[in-house]
Amino acid sequence: MIEPETAAVRGLMDFLNASPTAFHAVEALRQMLLAEGFTELPESARWSLAPGGSYFTTRNGSSILAFRVGTELSEPGFTLTASHSDSPCFKIKENAELRVRDRYVQLNTEGYGGMICSTWLDRPLGVAGRVLVRTKTEAGERYETRLLDFGRDLVLIPNVAIHMNRKVNEGFAFNKQIDMVPLFGTGKLEKGAFRRMVAAELGVDEKDLLGSDLFLYSRTAPTVWGAENEFVSAGRLDDLECAYGTLRGFLRGKNDRNIQVWCCFDNEEVGSSTKQGANSTLLEDVLRRIAGGLGFDDEDYRCMVARSFMLSCDNAHAVHPNHPEKTDATNCTFMNEGIVIKSHAGQRYTSDGVSVALFRGVCERAGVPVQYFANRSDEAGGGTLGNIAMAHVSMNTVDLGLPQLAMHSAYETAGVKDLAYLEAASAAFYQTYFANDGQGCLRAEV
Repeated sequence: MIEPETAAVRGLMDFLNASPTAFHAVEALRQMLLAEGFTELPESARWSLAPGGSYFTTRNGSSILAFRVGTELSEPGFTLTASHSDSPCFKIKENAELRVRDRYVQLNTEGYGGMICSTWLDRPLGVAGRVLVRTKTEAGERYETRLLDFGRDLVLIPNVAIHMNRKVNEGFAFNKQIDMVPLFGTGKLEKGAFRRMVAAELGVDEKDLLGSDLFLYSRTAPTVWGAENEFVSAGRLDDLECAYGTLRGFLRGKNDRNIQVWCCFDNEEVGSSTKQGANSTLLEDVLRRIAGGLGFDDEDYRCMVARSFMLSCDNAHAVHPNHPEKTDATNCTFMNEGIVIKSHAGQRYTSDGVSVALFRGVCERAGVPVQYFANRSDEAGGGTLGNIAMAHVSMNTVDLGLPQLAMHSAYETAGVKDLAYLEAASAAFYQTYFANDGQGCLRAEV
């Protein structure tokens, strides 16, 4: 028997299949918002906002922020969730082709983010991303972004046989320029074959290809598995699972006393310091434009931020069945047992007593179980986008995620039930109005 929660996971799997890159993910999310009646607002145009309206904007085609305006905005604040659209992978360099002894053609790549290299070997890989195409108009030249996905197994990174690398099972340091270069074809291919293939796939002249951001991605299909179908495995669960789950909650949850905002940023895996990352002006730009577009002045905006609360959503480490010693003895998490609240004394995560209490209250009202994660005190852990974003727009924030195995693998594993937990908690969060009464006293009202 497949558990009821699997129905939601099927939607996640469809979304992951449609999202080989951050650009494709944002387009899929964009279509979901349009289908729900949201109005798209280009950053380069003036915005006309009204109470009760639902809107979204994108930056770089790889970050997207949506918001819904309440109708009773006497003392509004922002309720936000934030996730990220990117995952560790390999980016194809501009001059892509490498020839080996005139018998093979490889594609020259570089690593994006901190991937587990071994998981990319000996599996079918596709190529996807965006291409900038030049077209002619009466007014001059136009540069259009076209999404590209060949939609087939195109390259593969072969392992070296154990006979030629006897110590591969004793620990091996992969060299990304040597060991992680994918095989594309035989030496019979004429020079420039990859570029011609891109042009043909897009139906344009090769000379009109002026720029691109193309990546390798795993073609292994998502699957639900386990004795009771309790696990889901796929590429890019970190962090598209949180992006998808929080968006479903955002679409369900509503509170007319505040402004609900849903965010999905690019470039978290490389530090967020880009024009479209959490360390950019994007979040502040959007929140200020919302406040100004609704007739609030700068002082009002600062009061709104003080009444705001954000969930920074990025997946968390589950206890590994082969290595339970890798996690803390008492603050460790398991798949299918609830949402993970992440804390760190050195503030790699933004959670503190205030934000944890507020989010626990939300989860209790939603009937959603929570777990707690902290790193072992003798191990350095990772960080995420919450504390980065809060350096620009400071508000109460809690870091959370869904427990998973093999984070940053080409194929990751999570629990089927946890996606439903995230959707339910997100919906309850967006239905809540938060107020700051000062002197450490806060209110949460539904």
